[in-house]
Amino acid sequence: MTTTLKPGTRLFSAVCTTEMIAVRAQGNDVALTIGGADPVASADERDASASPASGHDGGALIGKRYVDEANTVELLCTKGGPGVPAIDSTLLSIKDAKPLPASD
Repeated sequence: MTTTLKPGTRLFSAVCTTEMIAVRAQGNDVALTIGGADPVASADERDASASPASGHDGGALIGKRYVDEANTVELLCTKGGPGVPAIDSTLLSIKDAKPLPASD
């Protein structure tokens, strides 16, 4: 299933407590998963008996930004959990911090 991502879109994992918000997106449909399952519209729709799929269970950290390889999608983790976001089955990576300018 595909999800239309645009900035401000809230995403809830269907299989764990992970929650994200889209910070950067182009408004395109993407095959996004969190914990190996399609995201749901609200936390109430979670399946309490489910768990993240193997390989998609590395854990998402609150406050970290997750990006795809092309830097076209950026998700901010608003609630941590065991599920990791992925697009087209490729896990998103934590965005590197920009180095501060040197003060001489």
